[in-house]
Amino acid sequence: MIKKLLYSSLPFIFVVVFILPGCKKDKQPQSPPPTEEKTQPAKPTEPAPANPSTLTMNEVIETARIWEPAYQNWVGKTAPDFTLTALDGTLHKLSDYRGRDVMIVFWATWCRPCIVEIPHIIALRKIINKDKLAILAVSFLTENNTLKMVKEFVAENKGINYPVFAVDSAVVPQPYNTIDSIPCSFFVDPQGKIKLATVNILQLGEIKRILQAQWP
Repeated sequence: MIKKLLYSSLPFIFVVVFILPGCKKDKQPQSPPPTEEKTQPAKPTEPAPANPSTLTMNEVIETARIWEPAYQNWVGKTAPDFTLTALDGTLHKLSDYRGRDVMIVFWATWCRPCIVEIPHIIALRKIINKDKLAILAVSFLTENNTLKMVKEFVAENKGINYPVFAVDSAVVPQPYNTIDSIPCSFFVDPQGKIKLATVNILQLGEIKRILQAQWP
């Protein structure tokens, strides 16, 4: 079982990021990974240009360090709607979040890069109000990522401050149900349009630049 997320020294996160590019869904471990050492990703920092709001989305993509754009044929299209029930029993419909940005994160308990990314999402939730940004974390159920595993992970990591969903991939439409590499995030603008999709780890400063970038 994965230990609770703990912050360590700043240099450590760069080591972790560069050796954990992302997880292919077709390369899941046949059993849960062994218990990790207690040292976990460093507390997120916020490297960012002086005027991030002046960047275009293309410029943000060009300065990407680890992550890459994905599902680019969906950019500019209305994000397909879905309704899901979170682990806490609350119901969430994507289209109900019109008027604010939405970050949909796809992850799994066996995906170590996903675990590295979590502190950055927690930090993001703390600095941007819910009336400006909704964060939805979706974990698809498999034999290596069961409902019990997801619930136990969230229970152990009490710092997670956004709704988490553990569902079968069949209950969401394309392109979400075609994801084959995680962590994967979809950024939806206040009008309900997909502005960007990414694969691999996103750091706090990078997420902020994506949210603030001018597009199209």
